Amino acid sequence: MLQLVNQARSSAGLQALTLDDSLSKAAMAKAQDMYNNNYFDHQSPTYGSPFDMMKSFGITFNYAGENIAKGQSSPTEVMNQWMNSPGHRANILNSNFTRIGIAYYNTEWVQEFTG
Repeated sequence: MLQLVNQARSSAGLQALTLDDSLSKAAMAKAQDMYNNNYFDHQSPTYGSPFDMMKSFGITFNYAGENIAKGQSSPTEVMNQWMNSPGHRANILNSNFTRIGIAYYNTEWVQEFTG
């Protein structure tokens, strides 16, 4: 997934994102939360907004974003769908973002971005 994200960014003339362990932990917690609590939304009943969630994981940022998806069978499939969705594509290609966290849990996909 990281390679696919950075290929898309490179094609757009942007710098690669760095995989961040703290963001990946937050992304996994979000994926598990969505699956275990049977919801699909950026607003978590457990953690609140993606920004509140990042702060609760001790993550500091000036810019942040989140992509979520459900049901895709591969990183390529989910990336193709995200890149064809204006909001998701904007996160992937946001020049303010420098770090990414990635998670997949059962049917849930999550990307957390900060800069």
